[in-house]
Amino acid sequence: MGFNNIIKFFTPKDKVFFTLFEQVAVTVAQMGKLLKEVVAEPDFEKRGILINQMEDLEHKNDETTHQIFTELGLNFITPFDREDIHYLATSLDDICDYIYASAKKINFYKVNPGETGIQKMADIISLGSESVKTAVFELRNMKNIRNITDAIVKVNSYENQADDLFDMCIERLFETEDDVKMLIKKREIYQVMEIVTDKFEDAANVMESIIVKYA
Repeated sequence: MGFNNIIKFFTPKDKVFFTLFEQVAVTVAQMGKLLKEVVAEPDFEKRGILINQMEDLEHKNDETTHQIFTELGLNFITPFDREDIHYLATSLDDICDYIYASAKKINFYKVNPGETGIQKMADIISLGSESVKTAVFELRNMKNIRNITDAIVKVNSYENQADDLFDMCIERLFETEDDVKMLIKKREIYQVMEIVTDKFEDAANVMESIIVKYA
């Protein structure tokens, strides 16, 4: 193997990893925005069209995440810890999975998403997805650490808001919903939506770990 090939072999493919993570982050933000559209749409069939779009994005994200894992196996040197790369990729993929699951359950259970709690939870998810995207895009150069930390603080705040909203909505649900089957369906939707924000926090935590190690 020539000297240039040796150098090439041991040079970290930063652009590959960062490009893939940015693609995932864009998908996360797109799905967060679509979820808001889903819960704002009163028509069942039109919601179904939006949910199908989300499914396509979720499949696209699975492929990109698989590419990240493939690159991780091929490259000896990586831009940051292999465990962090794996954890961040997994966390972002989980966000997409649970956003899609939230939307799918709304139509599967034939629940009217016009309920205030569902609307507010979707707002939080949309905002959180944008903050996650902001933080991921700043990882490439890490020149604006303040931008990353500000985004992480926002993500943690949204997760706390979602926790409080979840508790309030479940309490109200048990007080006002007389149909036991519908109560169970709505509770499950709230649970899945709240998990989305937990996954936001997981992604934020690993990005915080990355900047502590490498900034």
